[in-house]
Parts: sequence; structure tokens; C-alpha cells
Amino acid sequence: MPNRIWLRRAGDLAAIAVPTLIFAFAPSFEGNTLLLVNMMVYVALAQGVNVIYGFTGYLPFGYVGFFGAGAYGTYIAVAHLHVGALVAVILGGLFSVVVAIILIPLLRLQGAYFAIASLAAALVLSALIGNPDLKSITNGPYGADLSKIYSVNGSYYAGVVLVAFALIVVVFLQRSRFGLSLRAIRADQTSASMAGINVVLMRSIAWLLSAAIAGFAGAVYAWALSVFYPDAVFATTISLFAIVFALFGGVGSTLGPVIGAVVLYEVYNSIGVSQPQYFQLIYGALIVAVAMFLPGGLASLVGPRWRQWVTKRFGRNPGEPLPAGDV
Repeated sequence: MPNRIWLRRAGDLAAIAVPTLIFAFAPSFEGNTLLLVNMMVYVALAQGVNVIYGFTGYLPFGYVGFFGAGAYGTYIAVAHLHVGALVAVILGGLFSVVVAIILIPLLRLQGAYFAIASLAAALVLSALIGNPDLKSITNGPYGADLSKIYSVNGSYYAGVVLVAFALIVVVFLQRSRFGLSLRAIRADQTSASMAGINVVLMRSIAWLLSAAIAGFAGAVYAWALSVFYPDAVFATTISLFAIVFALFGGVGSTLGPVIGAVVLYEVYNSIGVSQPQYFQLIYGALIVAVAMFLPGGLASLVGPRWRQWVTKRFGRNPGEPLPAGDV
């Protein structure tokens, strides 16, 4: 079915290119670039949650730990290694990967135990970086200053690249045998292992990919903000927002977390800052409604219809499994 294959490839390319180009040209229509950077950071974080939760089933309440590690990895690279901004952002992301490698044993836990353990690890990391005794390395609780590498345009377009990178990772997981193995692990680890899938290796790679996305997001956020404190980059609300955005849009899909992050962050920006009491009410009602009536998120409204249309229009190979989330 060549037409169907080409349609899928075109859809994957559009799923990466359209959001990336929209953010690339968004400053022409929206003058608040910091708002756009924050939105791109949350799009990436939602996709990072999508990688580890949507494909493996591990819900990381402590996901903010990688975000904060990326931000402080960038600060340490600039303050102590005296590298340029782009190199510092890359090193910040790699620092969060190192943290993820150290925390790989957490993957031995499952369900609520893993969620709570990841949160505890993030809190420990926050306390360690904010420790006054480490002032010579992290500047402790007195904040990190990146003003000497501050660049509005540089940090903004780094955010655009970050969005593209997160989308490429998710599309790769959607179409590759590696992603298929992850979905098999999520469905039943024992059966996946008996089928010859290296469960430990596969979920560890997904864990590191998810950590890298969060680390680069933290690095871009730190570059755009230039001055920040441990409480700001290790706030547990960052994990909560990323998880809610991903669930609202639909995990396991490509564009669901993007839509969820853009819509809910815009709601937060419109109501949450000026009228937090109404924001909490509306936000809570919205989340409950989605959990009750749309457990697959907004993507579940479009995904099945899209697959039905493709099957009706181009047919389906005998024995071909239905893809889990084409949208």
C-alpha cells in the first residue's frame, strides 16, 4: 500500500514541521517572547512525559528533577567551564542524562512506588543543589546568574530546536520497532520479556531520552530567564503541569501533548496569573471532565476517525496491526 505509506510519512513530517514552523514565526504575531519560550518548554516537557509514561507506563511525579538538573548543569558549565551559551545548553541536557543514569534503579519500582520515589529523588536533588555548603559550585540558595550569556533570540530559537527534537523523538517511537517494543513492555512486561525483548535495556533508553528532553528544556528555560533560584526550577508544579498537559492532549500520540500544552498553558496565562482562584476552579473542572469523558485525551477525538478514514481510503494490509496514535 504505497499510498498509505507515503501518507503516513507525510503526516509524520507535518507533525514535526507544522508546530516547529508555527513557533519559529510566532514572534511576528506575539511580542512576549518569554511567554512563547515558556510554552515551548512545556510542549517539550509534555512530550518528555509522553515518552516515559505514554510508551512505558512509568508516571514520573519527580520529572522536574531532570528539568532543574538541566538548568543548573547549564549554570555550572557557564560559571566554572566558561563555555558559550550553546555548549552550556548541551552540557546542561547531558547533566540531566547523567542524573537519570544514577536514578535508573528506580525503574525496578512500578506504579505509585515509582511515582513517589521519583518525586523524592527530585526533592533530594533540589535540596542538594540549594545547600549553602555547595555555594562554590551551585551558589546554593542564592540563585544562579546567566546574565553574561543572555540572548533573547538565541534562547528563543534554541526553544524552537527543542520542540523539533522532542517531536522527532516521539515520531521515531511511533514508527520504530523500538517504540513497538516499549508499547509491548507497557502492555505486559512478562510477555514482552518472553517474546525476546530486553525489558531493562529498552525502558532504560526511554528513561534517558525522557530525561534528555527535560534537561534541554531546563537549559533553554535557564538561558531565557538568565537569573533563577532552586525553588523556581525544582518546583513540583512543573511536573504537575507537564503531566496534566500530556494527559489532556493524549499520551501515546504525537500532537496530543503539543495541543494539550498550548491550550492549557494559554488558559493558565490568561486566567491563572491574574485570577488564580478562578483558574484553579476551571482547571480542576477541565481535568475532571477529561478524565471522566476523554481518558485518551483530545487526541482520542481525532485519532480513531483518522485511522478509519485512512483504512477506508487506502485499505489495510492483512494482519497489519492498528497503530497506537497516529495523531
